[in-house]
Amino acid sequence: MTQLSITLIGCGKMGASMIHGWLGANLIKHAEILDPNEIDDSLSSHTDLFHVKLMESLSLAKTDIIILAVKPQIMDDVCAELSKILPAGIPVISIAAGTSTAYFEKQFSKDTPIIRTMPNLPAIVGQGITALYASDTVSKNHKDIASSLLNAVGETIWLDDESQMDAVTALSGSGPAYVFYMIEVMAQAGEKAGLSKEQAVKLARQTVIGAAALAKVDHDTPAPILRQNVTSKGGTTEAALKILMDGKFQNIMDETIQAANQRGKELDSKN
Repeated sequence: MTQLSITLIGCGKMGASMIHGWLGANLIKHAEILDPNEIDDSLSSHTDLFHVKLMESLSLAKTDIIILAVKPQIMDDVCAELSKILPAGIPVISIAAGTSTAYFEKQFSKDTPIIRTMPNLPAIVGQGITALYASDTVSKNHKDIASSLLNAVGETIWLDDESQMDAVTALSGSGPAYVFYMIEVMAQAGEKAGLSKEQAVKLARQTVIGAAALAKVDHDTPAPILRQNVTSKGGTTEAALKILMDGKFQNIMDETIQAANQRGKELDSKN
């Protein structure tokens, strides 16, 4: 992949993290950042990054791709301004939840290549997973560019059906919150078992971190096998799993994912 000229609109936590990933992967030849606020000092020192605060200050003639990293509630205003200066044929990547490709085709031209993505929070530490969906006007080269940019902050998966994006959002987009909540409840259970709050929190947090790291290293090993590797016959883990695997936890997770999935569909229907 040759170096790219990139336009990033919105430079909050996710936007800044993506730029750091692109810099680390040596993907940027030139980048313009549009954000009304000051950008992080760690970015302002790079001579190949240019920060502007107004849409009309952007120079899009030579950009290879535009990334929209703004909150959904201001997307209408941003797109209305961008549509006035958007060159024909320039691909646009959106990382906004609940915003369909059809929405962007209405805002811009139907000939504008649109790539809808759903990254998750661990992207800010380079450990994210991003699902991508391409409109019909997206070329293989555009997809290769998008893959390179998002792989710089984790892993990627392409979808053939945009309707799957709500399920992705429910599983991986919202998923970090489920894991953080699991740390909370494990720590609380540890306290009830006789540990101090400090001990329980440290043990619960590092257990999840360590288990996730092991799952990453052994990425070809199915989760049931990883679980079985921890479980000795007649031991403490087996006793615990008899409670955890009685079906209630699966039902709770099914309902959790379905609730988030349904809310995503409701948000999609508004666009």
